[in-house]
Amino acid sequence: MQGAARPLALVAGAGRLPELVAASLERAGRPFRVLAVRGFTERAMRARADATVDLLDIPGTLRILKEWAPDAVVPAGGVARPSPAALLNAAHAVRNRDILRGLAGGDDRLLRAVLALLEENGHRVLGVHEVAPDLLGRPGRHGRHAPDKDADLSIATGRAMLGALSPFDVGQAAVVAAERVIAVEGPEGTDRMLIRARALGRKPFGYGSAPKGTVLVKLPKLGQDLRIDLPAIGPRTIHRAAAAGCAGIAIGAGYTLVIDVDQTVAAADAAGLFLVGLEVAP
Repeated sequence: MQGAARPLALVAGAGRLPELVAASLERAGRPFRVLAVRGFTERAMRARADATVDLLDIPGTLRILKEWAPDAVVPAGGVARPSPAALLNAAHAVRNRDILRGLAGGDDRLLRAVLALLEENGHRVLGVHEVAPDLLGRPGRHGRHAPDKDADLSIATGRAMLGALSPFDVGQAAVVAAERVIAVEGPEGTDRMLIRARALGRKPFGYGSAPKGTVLVKLPKLGQDLRIDLPAIGPRTIHRAAAAGCAGIAIGAGYTLVIDVDQTVAAADAAGLFLVGLEVAP
């Protein structure tokens, strides 16, 4: 007779995602323990945390995970990138050269170093998409609206452009109109990129208003490690996209989290935006 499955270790960062993942795991009957990150984890998850650690307490985190011996570690939720000096001290505490080298690279390189450190200490790391697939956008149309020919051209341009930029650790999203790229996501994130795209229409040298068929395209980068950096949208994304003059949003089906899916689809319907899931192979 086989023993009970070992619990997962859900590492909870900021935002509602950890709570949604926890609910998904409970629906699936999969046991887990919560490791909260001090200063980031929301109240609901802090209240149910089995342990709490500081973001830069790498030795303490590794000690807890060694004691728990989880089936896998599942990172969920955001954290702010620490200052170089603070991260340098943390890396020295565990004598990890990969993290030190990650200081000179982008977020992808640093996140990969963190994953490698966990794996070097004997832990399997799984992404949210692997343990809570019900939180992911599905292929095809969501909601009442569908893209027209102008939007289809914008989507094709966005896909090609984001694919070409993948090796350069740029963002996962762009605002595109036909064959013209209006804005590309940088380290500021999707919301701020949409604010920037909206502001272009207010400048004397801007567009005046969003061109016809403007679309927000959000896809995983080619070769991206989705275990720790999965694209996500939610109701706020819909509102920002509508304010920027977008006709709709295209996401990578099966590789994009849709936070509060019912609310997100309802918001898109109310704003007259389409929401479609694209077949992708990151």
